[in-house]
Amino acid sequence: MPTVTPPRLTPAARRVLDVASTLFYERGINTVGMDLIAATAKVTKKTIYDRFGSKEALVTAYLSERDHTWRRHLDAQLADIPGPRAKILASFDVLAAWMGDNYRGCAMVNAYAELADPTHPARAVSTDQKKWLKNLFTDLLTQAGINDEHLAVQLVMLHEGSVVAAYVGGMTTAVAAARQAAATLLDTHGE
Repeated sequence: MPTVTPPRLTPAARRVLDVASTLFYERGINTVGMDLIAATAKVTKKTIYDRFGSKEALVTAYLSERDHTWRRHLDAQLADIPGPRAKILASFDVLAAWMGDNYRGCAMVNAYAELADPTHPARAVSTDQKKWLKNLFTDLLTQAGINDEHLAVQLVMLHEGSVVAAYVGGMTTAVAAARQAAATLLDTHGE
């Protein structure tokens, strides 16, 4: 799947997006208003609307950029890992490191839960990221000679579930446990 490329932004728009991204992730999308974003970014609300058009578009830009950052980071971390099985397992290591700076769980899942309108464009960003992860695992399994769509889904469940278990359940070893379960699944498929 193609990687999402964020648009180039003016300095004011960059500042707005950076501030909004921090506030949306730390406090939640629905609790953060445009007044707070404007005050924190030291711009007027008019500037925000001139650059983004609406809060909906700003939320979508936040998630799109976060998605791009995660994909780029994961791709870069996996690039030098030899072999598809090792890449699959390394994805859990990358996730564990990523979660050190992302203490509120998955921004995509959090946003999806907050945005009740099924037509909100930001929900599509969340959905696309999860499809991308499944396709990544499917591709890696295919490279390993394993054509099992069900196994790709299981790997996504372990990956995503470990984030929830760590964040909501406080299970500090959730990602390591998920990695171990992924290794067991791969072993049962002859890889």
